[in-house]
Amino acid sequence: MKQQLLAIIQSPSGDRPLVAVILLLFGIFILALQDVTVKLIAHETSFWQFQTLRSVGNGLFLASLAWLSGGFGFLAPKSWRPVYFRALMITICMFCFFSGAPYLSVAQMTAGLYTYPLFVSLLAGPILGEKLGPWRIGAIVLGAGGAGLILDPFDVNFSLIQLLPVAAGFFYACNILILRHACRYETALSLVMAVAVLSILSGLLGIGFLSLFPVTGISATQLSFVAIGWPELTIIVLGFAIFCSVMNLTGNICLARAYQTAESSWLAPIDFTYLLFAAFWGRVIFGSWPAPEALVGMSLIAVAGIVTAWQEQRLSGIGTDLS
Repeated sequence: MKQQLLAIIQSPSGDRPLVAVILLLFGIFILALQDVTVKLIAHETSFWQFQTLRSVGNGLFLASLAWLSGGFGFLAPKSWRPVYFRALMITICMFCFFSGAPYLSVAQMTAGLYTYPLFVSLLAGPILGEKLGPWRIGAIVLGAGGAGLILDPFDVNFSLIQLLPVAAGFFYACNILILRHACRYETALSLVMAVAVLSILSGLLGIGFLSLFPVTGISATQLSFVAIGWPELTIIVLGFAIFCSVMNLTGNICLARAYQTAESSWLAPIDFTYLLFAAFWGRVIFGSWPAPEALVGMSLIAVAGIVTAWQEQRLSGIGTDLS
């Protein structure tokens, strides 16, 4: 058992595309379940309470895995600065994504988050020195059109809350760039532990701030998920937090390991199965599919991301051998 755990948590020794695909699909499948089910419990808890409880669970599970594997050294990153900067990007991403969960549809949440390949293309220039060619520009326009179709900013009922998942997509893109180019040889446990540490700190800061400076009036009622620090803790909320902790930890270890084990441009098209899985879980849990215009918008975003990934793969000369 110890050897099997070591094989999972140690940093990868080289590219293994087939393993990366399996890890990515499994990780996306369970993370989509977690993301959709947060809408179910949002009226029973607050973001800060949920964030803290789930992240404490993550930390305890990670410490247990490290102990069973022979030591806590796997939790310490080789390079602290990029690992914790990436963790900060993920922490902000989670706030932007989950804080809008009670007020947005599954399609709005998932489509907004999956604008991240567009931001990867936009950020690749200033960060990596890559040029924006016609394919990338076309994909950005296509993806932006898909996001606009779902968010419908000209609708009379449009709210700035609908932009929160798009902001989450921006910070998720920052995470992808940092992970591939600065954290490739970190252990999966160290990457996920850094996120757990910053998530606990952010949750406690939110709870402390809102305890000292409580939000009152209509804002506290309409935005209770983020405006309340620590509501009454129930067994249902605690059980759900543990459930989400297991899903979140497993999913993020799979994703971190996948992007370490194969080129991100090779995996990016597969990453868009999240849209399918989220729609599937939305149907199972809430009994509804995305509206026709939302399906079209999600398809445009997926095509834009796949085109971007294909172009990056072609330029980098990556082969398609799955050995």
